[in-house]
Amino acid sequence: MTTEPRGPVDSSRIPRYAGPATFARLPRLDEVPRADIAVVGVPFDTGVSYRPGARFAPAAVREASRLLRPYHPALDVSPFATAQVADAGDIPVNPFDINEAIETVEHEASRLQSDGTKLVTIGGDHTIALPLLRAVAKRHGPVAVLHFDAHLDTWDTYFGAEYTHGTPFRRAVEEGIVDTEALSHVGTRGPLYGKRDLEEDRRLGFGIVTSSDVLRRGVDETVDALRQRIGDRPLYVSVDIDVLDPAHAPGTGTPEAGGMTSRELLEILRGLAGLNLVGGDVVEVAPAYDHADITSVAASHVAYDLISLFTLDSDGPREEQT
Repeated sequence: MTTEPRGPVDSSRIPRYAGPATFARLPRLDEVPRADIAVVGVPFDTGVSYRPGARFAPAAVREASRLLRPYHPALDVSPFATAQVADAGDIPVNPFDINEAIETVEHEASRLQSDGTKLVTIGGDHTIALPLLRAVAKRHGPVAVLHFDAHLDTWDTYFGAEYTHGTPFRRAVEEGIVDTEALSHVGTRGPLYGKRDLEEDRRLGFGIVTSSDVLRRGVDETVDALRQRIGDRPLYVSVDIDVLDPAHAPGTGTPEAGGMTSRELLEILRGLAGLNLVGGDVVEVAPAYDHADITSVAASHVAYDLISLFTLDSDGPREEQT
């Protein structure tokens, strides 16, 4: 039996600023039989190297998402009518033990995906990308990765620590959970520790599209190059909100001048329509440094676009098993 998806609270009956702040005012996961897509928060920032505060992002992004509406005109899809989308709440992680936190995220992400549900995860700092990739790889094998970020996040260690928000993609390559023929950074910029950073990143298999490349080549050429690199591989999209210029995302832990606009980021994401997306995250929102919710609003739209991409080619909600 196929059930119609339960969508957001009707804003013509209950004002958007009223009621529980689930993502886009969607039902909680425990209020629906099952979900095709679940939005889950990971309030964790123990892996940051500069400004903390991303542990408060899931709540801030959910609050900013109240204004999202059910029809996506740019992609011509009504994601909440096409699939059952629900808010799975937050994964409770140990703020004092990075190793335990990583294990918890991997376990809970695997559990949530065990019936085929796809996850859009709101971090948290970028450390969580590693356990999320582990969970996705259990179902799909090594995945292509499209990584939007001002930074490479392929450093080896920081203060001797192997697990930080600057190391997840090196660990992922080392663990064999990503497809090294289809790894891409988009939006990188700013000073590095040395040229060796780029050389080691290239050795790991990453291609780089800098924020300057996006400016000079434009969105369409950037999208074409990314699609060719990804092909039909299962794709994981990880969005560090600091890929945006601080003018568009001031509320983040390691801001870098010269970044992309929110318009460029969303247009590139929309250019991924039709690819085999299997998971995604948006991380590194630090609400304490935000102004007028600029960063949280941007992050909520990124998550909304990821959800819309997941549902774009859907044949409808899954049948309920009885």
